[in-house]
Amino acid sequence: MKAALLKAPRTFEIVERPLPQIAADEVLVKVAYCGVCTSEVDTWSGRGEADDFPRFPGHEISGIIEQVGAQVANLNIGDTVGVWIPEGGYAEYVAAKPEDCVRVEDVPLEQVLLEPLSCAINAVEQANISLGDDVLIIGAGFMGNLVQKLVHLQGPRQVIVADIRADALATAKQLGATHTINLKSDDIVETVQGLTSRRGTDVSFEVTGVQAPLLFLGDVTRMSGKIVLVGYHQGGTRTLPLGQWNYMAFQLVNAHFRELARIRAGMQMAMRLLTSHQLHLDELITHYYKLDAIQEAFTASHEKPEGFVKAVIRM
Repeated sequence: MKAALLKAPRTFEIVERPLPQIAADEVLVKVAYCGVCTSEVDTWSGRGEADDFPRFPGHEISGIIEQVGAQVANLNIGDTVGVWIPEGGYAEYVAAKPEDCVRVEDVPLEQVLLEPLSCAINAVEQANISLGDDVLIIGAGFMGNLVQKLVHLQGPRQVIVADIRADALATAKQLGATHTINLKSDDIVETVQGLTSRRGTDVSFEVTGVQAPLLFLGDVTRMSGKIVLVGYHQGGTRTLPLGQWNYMAFQLVNAHFRELARIRAGMQMAMRLLTSHQLHLDELITHYYKLDAIQEAFTASHEKPEGFVKAVIRM
């Protein structure tokens, strides 16, 4: 089968790999789509911490079950599923545990990106937003958009979205943001303070994974408010005004989850939201690429051309 091998930073090669031989407690999935994750783009660009090349990335998968192990009782050949695996998803087939598969019901497979949805769901649940809260989301990329969609379901008073890209802010506005802030031209501290009667936001989500927002989060969040770290801060160290954060008694929420049970629960909840039509991703998946164009997909995900939100590889 064909698979994408990341040989070195910014260097993909399509190679032939043996078809996975499944164990008795696994299923073989023919991959339909695999989303391009920002954490993988960081690795591809050389910004990430991982330097163990070559490697087979890809973990945001949807597809169709083609083989079922003898011990698997709850899935069948022909089932369409959303799948999480740690790596190797940019391939024609993957082997997966049934507990890492969620059966798809009446949802287009290209929208079944359950792993990033699980991350966003777990982050918003951990933030525990209250009715009428003022919420700030810094970062209007794909994950920021997912967080925003989920925050709207919690009944906030205001959802303020900040980013450096005008087109990303336009998307956030279309998704229902009450206010948007262009970090290149607007003073975020004065704007947020003005919108919240000098009180600050109740909950501030950081969804960029870069240094800059860490320096002003304390100036826009209210006393004893919540700062929620959703962005993946890999590659180097970060500086933050800990004395200010300490004095302001912020509740710090590290919204990264590695327990498989938490990831799986989030995937199940994601499917419930998708099938109940409380959540849909059709306007967020903007760029499709074939497997042999994966280099173009990662370049676009890194450079973010006008109108870009999310790239997926279509097998």
